[in-house]
Order: sequence, then structure tokens, then C-alpha cells
Amino acid sequence: MRPIGELSAKDASRIRYVLFDIDDTITTEGKLTADAYQSIWDLSDAGLKVVPITGRPAGWCDLIARQWPVDGVVGENGALAYWEEKGVLKRFYHPNAVKNTHPILSKIKDRVLSEVPEARVAQDQFARLFDLAIDFAEEEPKLSLNVAERIKEICIEEGAIAKVSSIHVNTWMGVYSKLEMSGHFLAVRFGYDDPATVIFFGDSPNDEPMFAYFPLSVGVASIADYRHLIDHLPAFITKKSGGAGFHEGVDRLLSLR
Repeated sequence: MRPIGELSAKDASRIRYVLFDIDDTITTEGKLTADAYQSIWDLSDAGLKVVPITGRPAGWCDLIARQWPVDGVVGENGALAYWEEKGVLKRFYHPNAVKNTHPILSKIKDRVLSEVPEARVAQDQFARLFDLAIDFAEEEPKLSLNVAERIKEICIEEGAIAKVSSIHVNTWMGVYSKLEMSGHFLAVRFGYDDPATVIFFGDSPNDEPMFAYFPLSVGVASIADYRHLIDHLPAFITKKSGGAGFHEGVDRLLSLR
């Protein structure tokens, strides 16, 4: 990983799309900072297409698509995309997405709550359509990454897909990903066809496919905490974590354009 200060003007000039994770990428200790939110406005005002790519639920994505200065949002780790078009909210659900009433997810929930002390269903579960989110570090007590990996193992043992973020283990039925839905959404909505026109900001293991695919990928500083869980690290890293790191990266990008 190279310092974000080494991002070149040549690379920056090609960027048309800015994608970013939400939790611990644009937030700091669970809060969306003023600087990070201003950075989203700055990107939009610069004429770039701005799309959060998150594990957060459908209900949150409805609000984000309507009220943030963004051109759409991919949620539930690729199960869905929401965007506004001429003042109307549009929705696309991945054809492989399976509702989270699936019995295997119920079995996973029961096993996790029985076998993993202090694990709990995420408080935003009521707003989800397709996945089950297990909280290990959003609220107290905050559990270790080893615990998160154990939760992920249980999900996989039961036949589900599972990803570890900085706060949740998300698990679902059906094959899809943040990367797949991001590419589909950008292509259909904007005619995207070149990964060199994208810069992606992330912070944790569930962002790894994005880091691996996009040559201009950026990890905020806390990505270093997950080195042992990530084979494909981002190309660049910021000095600061969370929203401050995102602001740092956006500042560098916009200063070169």
C-alpha cells in the first residue's frame, strides 16, 4: 500500500466514479463527520458520480438515495441498488437475492446466539430484506476479530455466504457481491466500462473484492488492522482513519483535478 499522497494527476484525471464503504470509512466511532459529509458534497459538485457501497440495510439505502448528495447506493453487500431518477426512487434487486426469512439463516442465528457468547443480532436487522447481520463491534460489548471469524465459520458451515465488516458479520443465501452489483449498476445507469475510471475507498475485509478489482483503491488507515485477513490490500492508504481518512483521500483526489 502506497501513501495516498502518491496518487498521480494522470490517474486522478481519469476518475469518473467515486465508490466508498460507509462504516469506519466515512464514519468515525459510528458518526458521519462534518468533513466526510462535506467531502461527498465536494465530489458531487466536481461532477463525479458518487455511490456508497455498503453492507447497511435496504431501509437505510432508501434514505441515503433520497437525502445524500449521491448518484445511487448499493446495499446489503450487493443485494440491491437504489437511486433517484427525476425525483422518483428506483430500486433494483439482484436476481439471486433470497429473502432473509430463509430457514438456513434462522438456523445460523440460533447457532450463533447459542455458541458465541455476547454475539447479538444487529439493531438494524428490522430494516434488512436479504441478509442477517450479527453485531460483534458496533455496540458494546465489542468483541474481537477472532470472534467475528468464528461467527463467519458458523455461517459457512450452514451453507450461507458470510463477510466480515468492521462492525458486523453479514450472512445471506444467493451468490452476489458488492463488486458485481457495483459494476452492474454503473454500467446500466451510466455506461461504465473501465475500472481505471473508478476510485474506491474502504476499510475492512468485506471490501477486499473491490480492492482487488479496482486499480485505484484506497484503504483508510485502519485497514492495517486487518492485514492478516486480507490477501488483496488496497493500492493506497491514508494517514488517518475513518471519516478523516476519507476526507484526506478526497482532498488529494480533488486537488489533482
